Amino acid sequence: MEFRFDPQEQRFRIRTLVPPGQARLFAADDQFQFGIEEEYFLADAKTLQVSAETPEALFELAECGTGGRVGREFLQAQIEAATEPHVECGAARRELQRLRQNVAGAAAQHGLAILACGTHPSARWPESVQSPKDRYDDVMDVLQMIGQRNMLCGMHVHVEFPDPTRRVDVMTRMLPYLPLFIALSTSSPFWQGRLTGLKGYRLAAYDELPRTGLPELFANTTDYDAYVAALMRSGAIKDASHLWWAVRPSLKYPTLELRAPDCCTRVEDAVALAALYRMLARHLYADPEHNAGLDAVDRSIAVENKWRAQRYGLGGTFATRSGALPVSELLDRVLDLVAVDAVALGCTDEVEGCRRIVARGTSADAQLWIFTENEHEDADIVLHKVTQWIRDATLVA
Repeated sequence: MEFRFDPQEQRFRIRTLVPPGQARLFAADDQFQFGIEEEYFLADAKTLQVSAETPEALFELAECGTGGRVGREFLQAQIEAATEPHVECGAARRELQRLRQNVAGAAAQHGLAILACGTHPSARWPESVQSPKDRYDDVMDVLQMIGQRNMLCGMHVHVEFPDPTRRVDVMTRMLPYLPLFIALSTSSPFWQGRLTGLKGYRLAAYDELPRTGLPELFANTTDYDAYVAALMRSGAIKDASHLWWAVRPSLKYPTLELRAPDCCTRVEDAVALAALYRMLARHLYADPEHNAGLDAVDRSIAVENKWRAQRYGLGGTFATRSGALPVSELLDRVLDLVAVDAVALGCTDEVEGCRRIVARGTSADAQLWIFTENEHEDADIVLHKVTQWIRDATLVA
C-alpha cells in the first residue's frame, strides 16, 4: 500500500498498490506528484539584519489560509513554507509565489522582511535563538553549539513514487547527480559578514551535524531499515527523521526527499530544480538498471563532486572516471536523459529553466557581482546592498 494526498482533507490517504509480480511502468495515476519546502530568513525590514526572536503572532498570520503550510523552523530567525503536492509544474510555481508573498506580507506587519538564500550575508550565529518546540528542544540538547550555528536555509523537494518501497534503491542510484543540484542552487557565498570563497557555504556548515552529506550505498530497503533500527535501538536517534542526508526517504510522506540545495533566491530557479529532480526520479524509477552498478569508487567521486559544487558552483568541473566534466555539460547530459520524462509530465519549460540558471548564474553569482562592483565602499554598506538584492529578488514573480 502507499499514501496518496487528499486535497479535501489535506492529508495523504492509503491506497492499494499493484501486487508484486504484476509488472508495469506507469499507470494513469502515476503522476510522481511533488512538493517544495523552502526556508527563509526573517530580517528587520530596515536594517535587514536577522531578527533573533520573532513573535508567534507572525506565524499565525503567515499560515492563515494556507492550510498549515507555513511554520517555524529550528531558529527563530527562520520561517518555513511548503507547497501542497502538485502534478502540474505551473501550479507549483504559482503556489510557491503565493506562499512567499503571504509570508512576506505577514512579516511586513511585524516590521520584518523575508530573504530566500542559503546563508544571510552578515548574520551572526552566536545571537541566534532556538524556536520554541519540543522537538527542537531535543535536537538542541544533542547538538549543543552546532545547533546554534545552524543559521542556514535550504530547499527540500519531495517526489512521490507509485511504489514507495523502491525509494531506497532510487536514492542510491541518485547519488552521482546530487552535486549538480548543489551547483545549480548556490546562494550562500557569505558567512558572518565575510566572503567564504565558496559559492555554497551552507552545506560546509550544515555538515557539522551528524548524519549529513551523502547516504551510504544501501543495497536495498532491508539494509536501510536495519541501519535505522540499529541507531534507534542504540538511542542514537528517535526515528528516521533525524537522518539529515542530502537525499533521504521521508518518514512523514511516501516520498524521496531532496535536501541538498540552498534555498533559491529566485522562484523560477526553485521550480526548475524541483522539476529536474522530479524528472530524474521518474527516470531512475522506470529504469532500474541505470546506475545499478555504483560502487565505493563512484560514491567517493560523488563526495568529491559535492565539495566541488560547494566551492566552485557553476564555474567548476566535476570529477569522473574519464576526466573532468564541466557542470554545464553534465546538465546537458541529464536533460537529454530525462527529456521523455519531462514531456510525459508536462514540465519541459520548467526543467529547461536549469539551462537559464547556467546562462545567467545562481544567486551566489549575483551576490558576488554586487559585492565586487561595490568593493570600494565600506564592507557593511556593500553587504547591505547584497542583502537588499536578495530581499527584492525573493519576491520577483
